Amino acid sequence: MTISLKNVRDAAQAIEGHVLRTPCRKSITLSQMTGAELFLKFENQQFTASFKERGALNKLVSLDAAQRARGVIAMSAGNHAQGVAYHAKRLGIPATIVMPVSTPFTKVQQTRLLGARVILEGQQLTDAATHARALAIEENLLFVHPYDDEHIIAGQGTIALEMLIDFPDLEVLCVPVGGGGLLAGMAIAAKSIKPSIRLIGVQTRAFPSMHAAIKGEPIPASGQTIAEGIAVREPGVLTREIIERWVDDIVLVDDADIERAISLYVSIEKTVVEGAGAAGLAAVLSHPQRFKDQKTGLVICGGNIDTRLLGIVLQRQMVRERRLLTLRFESADQPGTLARIAGIIAEVGGNIVDVTHHRLFLDVPAKAADLDFTVETRDAEHTSQLEAALQAAGLTPRILQSSKG
Repeated sequence: MTISLKNVRDAAQAIEGHVLRTPCRKSITLSQMTGAELFLKFENQQFTASFKERGALNKLVSLDAAQRARGVIAMSAGNHAQGVAYHAKRLGIPATIVMPVSTPFTKVQQTRLLGARVILEGQQLTDAATHARALAIEENLLFVHPYDDEHIIAGQGTIALEMLIDFPDLEVLCVPVGGGGLLAGMAIAAKSIKPSIRLIGVQTRAFPSMHAAIKGEPIPASGQTIAEGIAVREPGVLTREIIERWVDDIVLVDDADIERAISLYVSIEKTVVEGAGAAGLAAVLSHPQRFKDQKTGLVICGGNIDTRLLGIVLQRQMVRERRLLTLRFESADQPGTLARIAGIIAEVGGNIVDVTHHRLFLDVPAKAADLDFTVETRDAEHTSQLEAALQAAGLTPRILQSSKG
């Protein structure tokens, strides 16, 4: 079928009552910070914490009795896997999911808990896809593609319907892009309803596959990114055609911008967001002039992030903001040194998180010691006050962590 607004509206009817109609709210604080008027669609509040449920359910309900009896197989870095697993179990359809071995543990665990058979295969999504397609033939399973499927695309497009019902005066939709199913579906729906609205896709610099394809550039070798949900090496064929026709532009963001966006969502919106889910806000932070004074809709497309990784991201952002730093003092190894330094830090109001002695390093004199103090402060100004107090006391520590992003 050729995907149209009617298909998206049919999908909305098919999934109604089985997928959460997530809230869409204006963020006053983030709007003030960025200069854009930001409206957030909280798809991380879905049962599986991702928008992927929409397309997965729309695809599964389209299957006939014979197809359901065969069972389905999908390849996924996690969110599509959980969406397929959850709704397949509800509908009584056997589900097998092939995931890259690099998939975050939380997504693997949740997919298994939802009742699917999980197979870990390959380092990247393309490797998992190859294995999944081979297994589909071997076991006579129906392959459910995570993005290059008309029912999947139509299901994801229902997000745009809801956003424009809630806020019909939106001027821009800023949408994360991996394989392109979400952006393609939302673009068809939004542009059909409101032709003047702009659609901006967001990819990471490490995985700019759709951006490169649209620009006619060679797709570079992949790297590492915190946004594994949109770390797709090869753009979809169907989604690329739709995006070329309906989408205004695709911008690239760095992982540092994504980390900052994750931290802002936690601290300001009190919501947990995975890397891909933070890509829209990262685009506004790194390309502010594109969105200035524009009513901009952002899709928080997922919230499945390992708690360990989330903790690291939040601490790294504190380092960037000069609210967490490690100071190395090179001093004589004698009684009272540690207490003196700690006293100065305490007087300024710094919170000592950790202290480490280094006596055995060969580049340290035998009668000396390196003392590392990890200190938390209120903000960058407070850190400057701490540094000034140490210098006034004749101490010139070396800051080990960089405050650069």
